[in-house]
Amino acid sequence: MSSRAASEYRYEKLTWPEINEAIAQQQVCIVPCGAVEQHGEHLPLDVDLVCPGGIAQGVGAAMPDKVLVLPTIAYGYTGHVMDFPGTINTHYETFIRQVLDVTKSLAYHGFKKIILLNGHGSNMPNLDLAARRTNLETDAECLLIAWWHLLTINPDFMSTVRDSVFPGGWSHACELETSLYLYLDEDNVRKDRISDHINSHHDDGNPYIWVDLISRGPAALTSWTSTYTPSGVIGEPSQATRKKGEVVFHEAVGQLCGLVNFFRDRPKDVRQRHQATRPTMPIPWGQHDPTDGD
Repeated sequence: MSSRAASEYRYEKLTWPEINEAIAQQQVCIVPCGAVEQHGEHLPLDVDLVCPGGIAQGVGAAMPDKVLVLPTIAYGYTGHVMDFPGTINTHYETFIRQVLDVTKSLAYHGFKKIILLNGHGSNMPNLDLAARRTNLETDAECLLIAWWHLLTINPDFMSTVRDSVFPGGWSHACELETSLYLYLDEDNVRKDRISDHINSHHDDGNPYIWVDLISRGPAALTSWTSTYTPSGVIGEPSQATRKKGEVVFHEAVGQLCGLVNFFRDRPKDVRQRHQATRPTMPIPWGQHDPTDGD
């Protein structure tokens, strides 16, 4: 394997012969997925790009011989946030198709382990479908994780960095996102504009509808963002510090490195047919089936 293919984790910086070497080395592809959307009056529109992208790059730098980090998919599903200027929405079908175009291209070339690293909460149901379809429609394996869920792997970790209320303190432009952004790009935080707001869903005593990045109530009510926050903030960014962001960054990078090692070495699940007679037509909906037509 060439020194460049073993040391350069940025997918787009490799040449096509070096891509062949990376495939032979069974490198795992990380695809950061984000959005361009409002994050209150104190954070820029690129929070959902900077956070997953920064964590992915941290993993790439830590294990460049095992990981390739793709350019971030920048435009996500944000229609409910369009009351706030600057937000860019991608139709959910367009978004799913774009992610699938990326994962199917990777699978076609020979990458068989793909991680979608999400940075925007409302991308999750769409990315879940994209990951599922990748697993059914290609011979690659694709898993999905949001960067904040990396912080839940160690059950004791959150108590070391969280001072905001639960639920609600970690929701949007909150203590968590602001802390990580302070670590990754402090100069672009408008510190004089930081203000807290806890979503009204959290303060009316109902046990059904509540949201936090690490958990949610049994019922979901996702409507226009402007109906439950006047500033775009949901949480307590006043509790954020750059030091917390540094701790969060290293925890997320370390846990994602562990996930890469586990996923890379994990044998692929073996599919088994249970029809009494062999089907006489290809499976519908475009699923990958190398035995069809044999």
